[in-house]
Amino acid sequence: MRSTFHGLEVSKRGLFAQQAALNTTGHNIANTNTEGYSRQRVNMVTTNGLPYVGLQAGVEAGLMGTGVRADSIQRLREEFLDIQYRNEYKRQGYWDARAETLDKLEGIMNEPSDTGLAKVMDQMWQAWQDLAKDPADTSARAVVRERSKAVADTFNTLYTHLEEVRTDLDNVVNVKSLEINSLGQQIAALNSQIANVEPHGYSPNDLYDQRDVLIDKLSKLVEVRATQTVNGMVDITIEGRAFVTGVTSQPFVATQDPVTGKSNITLGGAAFTPTTGYLAGTLESRDQIVPNILNRLDVLAVNLTKEINDLHRAGRSLTDIANGGVQDLPFFVDADALAANAATKDYPKGASKIVVNPAIMQSLDAIAAAKPEAAGTPVGNNESALAIASIKFKVLAAGTGPTDLAESSTLDNYYRYTISQMGIDAQEAIRNQKNAEMLVGTVNNQRQSVSGVSIDEEMAEMVKYQHAYSASARVMTSMDEVLDKVINGMGRVGL
Repeated sequence: MRSTFHGLEVSKRGLFAQQAALNTTGHNIANTNTEGYSRQRVNMVTTNGLPYVGLQAGVEAGLMGTGVRADSIQRLREEFLDIQYRNEYKRQGYWDARAETLDKLEGIMNEPSDTGLAKVMDQMWQAWQDLAKDPADTSARAVVRERSKAVADTFNTLYTHLEEVRTDLDNVVNVKSLEINSLGQQIAALNSQIANVEPHGYSPNDLYDQRDVLIDKLSKLVEVRATQTVNGMVDITIEGRAFVTGVTSQPFVATQDPVTGKSNITLGGAAFTPTTGYLAGTLESRDQIVPNILNRLDVLAVNLTKEINDLHRAGRSLTDIANGGVQDLPFFVDADALAANAATKDYPKGASKIVVNPAIMQSLDAIAAAKPEAAGTPVGNNESALAIASIKFKVLAAGTGPTDLAESSTLDNYYRYTISQMGIDAQEAIRNQKNAEMLVGTVNNQRQSVSGVSIDEEMAEMVKYQHAYSASARVMTSMDEVLDKVINGMGRVGL
């Protein structure tokens, strides 16, 4: 049986429900630019009806409606799109890291250019060729020395810059490991907050959004899987290994290896090497891409200096001709051996170790441009300078040693191949990076079509709820007038 004040109650429920919808719409509009925010919607349901008794034989006429209530505030989110987004985002992170590294390497090598190693080596070969025209010319000898010093300095500088890139990448590994560890702790903390609220029948939608933002950020760094568990919590695994379980997270730490000096990663105390994501791309850049360029630079430097040194030691300088002997003097020497006062005949052991022999830096006459002549022939020739200049076109045999060329090639072609391969790798990384960005953007647009806030749509919803609220208020006013007539206007006949 309905109450006398039934109409007021129905109107009141309408007011409360429409007000809840208006408040939620305002919340959506306020968070239009909030990162990771998912729009929310109030789900309204009719309240339980009351039996309405008929006038004939007590037959019930039906159920009389009792109004509306706000059943829940729903977060509009599609979990399948979240999974797709995170799968693509890890690939973008991987290619981002590789592309960034290769871009730095291309900037360091600076090829082709007028200041790159290829140009500097060409100038050195040309200086030896010019010296062969007049082996006794002091200016030509000075040019040979300075051009050779420029080659040594360029090797040293390139190697130093590449080492700095490798050190920077190791620092990135440390920083990203700290970030991953922090994200895990924040997700675990949000799990705790959500688990304290959800069992009481509430839906902490904003906490869900915050957690999803953290999972999205994590998915760019490593491969993650999020699994729903009890009380609204999620468990996170990284490549199948537990990372966040309920309200606890496993430590994700990078520690320095005492032998190699590089940072190694552990997850939950056990060694871990990611295979995809930004961190994996960084590790591959540190341990493969940069070391490969360094190794090829070392091989080039060792073979170049060996070829020049072998010919120079067999040649004769102006000092040799004047003294009637052979100095057996290498043109390039190892910087470490020099610093340790070792024999100056030690050949450079890598690109970072090349220096011009101090004896040549002190005297231009020490440059051996000639070869020993047969007895009775005139003293002095240009054969050593010509032989050294021709090294540019000499094909060196491939070998299996650590300093041997991997393929038969001239020194110039070996370097050009190194640069070409780096360029190909960079193009591949950029192409895959752009493809990944496009896929991430496509999936994100799909997510935004479901979860994103549209100001126009929210304004239309606001007008709809505002009109409904006003109508409920008008019903309440009408019912108030009816009751006023019943209470204050009836039973007053004759007064």
